[in-house]
Amino acid sequence: MKINLQRTITSLTNALDFVGTDEYHHGKRVALMAVAIANEMNWSQPRCERMLYAGMLHDCGVSRTKEHRALTETLEWEGAQQHCRRGADFLAACPPLAGFSSIVLWHHTRWERLLLEDLDDDLRLETNLVFLADRADVLLAPYFIGPVLKNEILWEYPGIIERIAGLGGTLFAPVLVEAFRRAAARESFWLAMDPSYIEDQIEEHLNRGQPVELGTADTLAIAGMFAHTVDAKSSYTLEHSTRVARIARHLAQASGIRGEHLDQVEIAGLLHDIGKLRVPEEIIDKPGTLTREERAFVMRHSYDTGHILRKVFPGQPIADWASMHHENLLGTGYPFHSQASEIPLEARLISVADIFQALSQERPYRGHIAKSEVMSRLDSLSAQGRIDPEMVKLLHSQLDRCYALAVDPDEQSPRATACG
Repeated sequence: MKINLQRTITSLTNALDFVGTDEYHHGKRVALMAVAIANEMNWSQPRCERMLYAGMLHDCGVSRTKEHRALTETLEWEGAQQHCRRGADFLAACPPLAGFSSIVLWHHTRWERLLLEDLDDDLRLETNLVFLADRADVLLAPYFIGPVLKNEILWEYPGIIERIAGLGGTLFAPVLVEAFRRAAARESFWLAMDPSYIEDQIEEHLNRGQPVELGTADTLAIAGMFAHTVDAKSSYTLEHSTRVARIARHLAQASGIRGEHLDQVEIAGLLHDIGKLRVPEEIIDKPGTLTREERAFVMRHSYDTGHILRKVFPGQPIADWASMHHENLLGTGYPFHSQASEIPLEARLISVADIFQALSQERPYRGHIAKSEVMSRLDSLSAQGRIDPEMVKLLHSQLDRCYALAVDPDEQSPRATACG
């Protein structure tokens, strides 16, 4: 299995931008601003490209809507370092993206503080550049009305430049501020941020760079990193995606699936809820019945998942398997209302793994459910014709191992153990 690293980062950045629910393309705008400033600094092409992807990944530690709002409403927020550490940890554990970890760790640190840290000079400038571009985008935000950049920006951008310039030497490196002044003095700098042009601008950069292909191990690592980002939205969903993936892989292996096919099932399990980044945590954590509007937020997440993953895994079935985890064999599931004949075995398997793990995990609207009761509920869904009875039968045969994978913090991925 091969995927393109640059396009994977670009596509998964769309999921990170879902977190704000009303602040789309933030990561890509930060990336484009960072590259424009880096060019003014006469940095090398590889280094400019590095800043592009650092800009897109800088908020990988932000899962919660409240956190995103705090970060986009003020230039400085005392809680900002939490998501920096979280994102840096996620990246450090992901070999193909580990090189961005330090940039993300320090990207909300004032320049005057960075000068006191024992950091490489290049890193000090790179992380501060992301901070500057990130804060410039916060100042730009009032000039958006939904998906439209207001023309008033052409008269008002000098005020943004002066605001940033006034922070030189404290928040931002003076040399970066001067490079920002030069880049931002052109109307094109701001017009490039128009939502209508963002994708085209990013595509131009993708076409300039040297493509990097990732193999299966690195693909699994990136999928695992984004699964952690999704699961961090709520204390009730911690490790949900990773555990669903482990259960799905174990069941797939027990059913006779082997090789790369197993890896694809695991990746679909890891990323099945990536569209849930759009859902505010107030809804995920709500202990009572959801309103009609709240239910709509939840119901679209599997469609969003499929849309994102089709760009990451073109020509592969991973997006379909992941996006169908709320379909059922009666044709009354969502978002596609797929008929039984249209739901592949892998999607049925992930659906059963998802239900099993969710029932085994405590939720805000209910407490812990015993293993026997979990299986009783799955048997009932099978009897109603909603989920695949063969998958439920397979789960019964692997129950102890799957339940451990669902709840035991010490259980490892089936990749590291033999299938029982």
